[in-house]
Amino acid sequence: MQGFHYKNYDGLGLAELVKKKEVHPRELVEEAIKRTEAHNPKLNAVIHKMYEQAREVADKKLTGAFAGVPMLLKNITQEMEGEPMTAGSRSLRSYRAKTDSEYTRRLREAGVVILGQTNVPEFALVAVTEPSHYGATRNPWNLDYTPGGSSGGSAAAVASGIVPIAGANDGGGSIRIPAAYCGLFGLKPTRGRTPVGPTYGRTWQGASVEHVLTRSVRDSAAMLDELRTYEKSAAFYAPPFEGRYLEASQTPLGKKLKIAYSTASPIGTEVHPECEKAVVKAAKVLESMGHDVEEKEVPVDGHKIARSFLTMYFGETAALLTSLEEVLGRKATYTDVEPSTWLLGMIGKATPAEEFILSIREWDKAAYQMEILHETYDFYLTPTTAFPPAKIGELEPTQSEKFLISSVGKLGLRRLVKKIGIVDQIAQKNLMRTPFTQLANLTGQPSMSLPIHQTSEGLPVGVQVMAAKGREDLLLQLAGEMEKSEHWLQIEKNPLF
Repeated sequence: MQGFHYKNYDGLGLAELVKKKEVHPRELVEEAIKRTEAHNPKLNAVIHKMYEQAREVADKKLTGAFAGVPMLLKNITQEMEGEPMTAGSRSLRSYRAKTDSEYTRRLREAGVVILGQTNVPEFALVAVTEPSHYGATRNPWNLDYTPGGSSGGSAAAVASGIVPIAGANDGGGSIRIPAAYCGLFGLKPTRGRTPVGPTYGRTWQGASVEHVLTRSVRDSAAMLDELRTYEKSAAFYAPPFEGRYLEASQTPLGKKLKIAYSTASPIGTEVHPECEKAVVKAAKVLESMGHDVEEKEVPVDGHKIARSFLTMYFGETAALLTSLEEVLGRKATYTDVEPSTWLLGMIGKATPAEEFILSIREWDKAAYQMEILHETYDFYLTPTTAFPPAKIGELEPTQSEKFLISSVGKLGLRRLVKKIGIVDQIAQKNLMRTPFTQLANLTGQPSMSLPIHQTSEGLPVGVQVMAAKGREDLLLQLAGEMEKSEHWLQIEKNPLF
């Protein structure tokens, strides 16, 4: 196609060209491969390439809303039969998926052409993508900085124009944090809206949900139309929505809404001025659109939320280490995983069952409190993250932390880890930079990150918007309007795009 510029189209735009026979899916695949080969050596976003499989699929007759559109899967939970699924860990380097995940099956029905898999931190446990097995993924806006995590590889691939859409999931901010750091749109759907099966009925006790990272709002909306599902195996179901999310994203709000916002960290930690500035900017834009906007603290105990999230986090890591036995054919040891992963698992094994149950009860209390809030306010705005992106390696454990981790790992001192303050140290380090995103995971609410601010150094930061359970449509309406404003970050400013 003469004058065709692959990177200038979002997923639906490419699908429209295919539908009109102005471009062939094979051409799109070749463009995506070309961009991968050009940018991936710098970014390390794509860790498993499936070029030949993609070419074969592109030559077949494809149907669906995204027919012919190249896409990448995230290298955890988004399984594709016969392909690796390492979850960023050397312990799973020989594992091959036994079946397609329901998520992948739905994507294939939508017509996408899967090009490969993106990098993740080991077992998607942290908000930076620097696994020892694959190495660090870098931010297209500045290669010295992280794209975030755990969907960091997907974010870097989309922000650099390798693909318009990439698979992502979010158990504590793993869609929204990379979206904020890479200038993308990131929507975490309501718990139970998107598929988790067939192997599981829930992931991270329902805190984690599957979706995508995109450059355009309409791609995210249209993909949600394709992914929303009723699953026999699912433990949770989202409130029904009879309309189409794509239509919602293109429909003006049309009425005055009441909006609350806060720039204060829910755990009392520092918030960078640039992240505060982003929220204030968003509040002013919304006020200029005619909405009622007021500053208000969230009616939830942030420290209890942080504690309950971490209790689940530790417990899930402990269970993960135990479940590795099935793949390894033996008990997992300290040398199978990264030291920090092993420490998290040891803390989980030292956590009483009653503590785990009590922490889950805090989720339900918070969910009720937020539903009450949303009876008055349509949206709740915060920074997506408390700080702009960190430099690569900046959040690595200190020497003293490495010594402690090594000691616990080698000596198996699981009973001592909760007595020496290490839990509080981990909580502070893990949540200080990202204290805002976990709430929506625990309450099950939908939440999104909007790319509407850049620091003076040119790094993107995001604004998080939360709505009541089941109201992705309302979030997408707002995002669609904001996308048309002058404040929406232009991805073309990214030097690798």
